Amino acid sequence: MLNFSRSRNQPRPNRSHPLGGMDYADPKKKSGVVGKILLAAGLTALCILMLKQSPSFNTPTAFSRHEEGVTHVLVTGGAGYIGSHAALRLLKDNYRVTIVDNLSRGNLGAVKVLRGLFPEPGRLQFIYADLGDSKAVQKIFSENAFDAVMHFAAVAYVGESTLYPLKYYHNITSNTLGVLEAMAAHNVNTLIYSSTCATYGEPEKMPITEETPQLPINPYGKAKKMAEDIILDFHKNSDMAVMILRYFNVIGSDPEGRLGEAPRPELREHGRISGACFDAAHGITNGLMVRGTDYKTPDGTCIRDYIDVTDLVDAHVKALNKAKPGHVGIYNVGTGKGRSVKEFVEACKKATGAPIKVEFLPRRPGDYAEVFSDRSKILRELNWSAQYTDLEKSLRVAWRWQKSHPNGYGSSTASI
Repeated sequence: MLNFSRSRNQPRPNRSHPLGGMDYADPKKKSGVVGKILLAAGLTALCILMLKQSPSFNTPTAFSRHEEGVTHVLVTGGAGYIGSHAALRLLKDNYRVTIVDNLSRGNLGAVKVLRGLFPEPGRLQFIYADLGDSKAVQKIFSENAFDAVMHFAAVAYVGESTLYPLKYYHNITSNTLGVLEAMAAHNVNTLIYSSTCATYGEPEKMPITEETPQLPINPYGKAKKMAEDIILDFHKNSDMAVMILRYFNVIGSDPEGRLGEAPRPELREHGRISGACFDAAHGITNGLMVRGTDYKTPDGTCIRDYIDVTDLVDAHVKALNKAKPGHVGIYNVGTGKGRSVKEFVEACKKATGAPIKVEFLPRRPGDYAEVFSDRSKILRELNWSAQYTDLEKSLRVAWRWQKSHPNGYGSSTASI
């Protein structure tokens, strides 16, 4: 019987064994080589990771560099109702647009519509981010070459603000501070700020001028005024171009039917009166609840100045074009005419053709009786005036979009 085993005390030759034209290295040497390879691979991966964290690592894009003749506008809240319409107008006017939105109130579907309309490289990008995350905001500014900011992003319901005031101060005031800090750090010197007539509170005299004292009576208005104050204080020692637009009650939608208003279902109770009317016309709700019939107005219901969203975004673009370094412009954006809630409801009934049931309830906390604008300053300085002033027609246009989009834009996710 042949024994092929090696005795234990026989030394093991320190060499490779040729077998079929291949050398099999000694296991100890092999493990040493493998370890070195793994170490080198690990160090290489670490270097790549560190490089990727540097803004200079990524391939430059049109959004990361300034280009002569092209104005790159950051639109915060650009997936929302007003922000998406503003982005549409900017894109139509050949601006480069970056939308930043956390989709808490906005709709990814609106961004997809815009991307479908303007698919060319370097026209539109969407960044999913929360403005409350200061590191994310700074990173966005470091990686993009913005020329101007249109700051729409905000929670914006009076009733909701009375229930969750801290949410409003965080979302409006604190987030605006973060945007302003990023603009200062990265030398972005033009700001178009989306403000509100709610900063005036309930003035004694009508119409409201830009000099009317700001005495807000609800957290929404107070948070917006605080943000304005921060902007104005910062501006005193800077050359930033600032335009603050205080606008009134927004209605309507894109006349060509590409965009519309699609608020979250859970916010119906706090939403705009137009949304409430459309929900009633759709049969989603049993009817329309009118809060407050004992105000000191001709028919007892609140009086508001209803501005079409198409006119509103036109005012923003005109403000951007007129913005001057070191200058602050503050403007009311409204039609200059007040309409009561009862008048609005009748116009909505005609626009939708639906027999809307109306229920009258007590006043809502934080509401005021009468608000409408004096539009003379914005006409004089920006050559702007409202063109879509037929209330029923504006509602009819918005209703057409609502009927063709019964589920709004559909579900929203963070992928696009």
